[in-house]
Amino acid sequence: MPRETGRKVIAQNKRARHDFHVEDTFEAGLVLQGTEVKSLREGRASLTDGYASIDDGEAWLMNVHIPEYAQGTWTNHTARRKRKLLLHRKEIEKLAAKTKEGGLTIVPLQLYFKDGKAKIEIGVARGKKDWDKRQSLAEQQAKREMARALRQRNR
Repeated sequence: MPRETGRKVIAQNKRARHDFHVEDTFEAGLVLQGTEVKSLREGRASLTDGYASIDDGEAWLMNVHIPEYAQGTWTNHTARRKRKLLLHRKEIEKLAAKTKEGGLTIVPLQLYFKDGKAKIEIGVARGKKDWDKRQSLAEQQAKREMARALRQRNR
């Protein structure tokens, strides 16, 4: 059987880009149990309430929902357990330094399989104010209208 190649997206956190200004992104591996991997292969996960933290020089992913595997037995995992992130030491130190600044947090942006291994894209982000969110929505709408007008003109 050939090895899995490429990138298969499982879940995206669209809310994160709406609620935060993402300043920097990192790719991290995940320490998972067998039933968690099987559940992810079915395409089931939710990143909406998730966040990451640095404790004692280790990065942890909190509050990410990976539902229990349907065919699992007593070995099934807990849906919202604390999961360890696999990052290089320098990346962990950089994340720790950035989050010590006021107003910055680590949010999961995307969960995917890359060449058969589960990866997560995390971002160092600063929360948006309400007026920032309205401004972002207005810009997106203006871009859509411009694209629509160009399509109409080119017909």
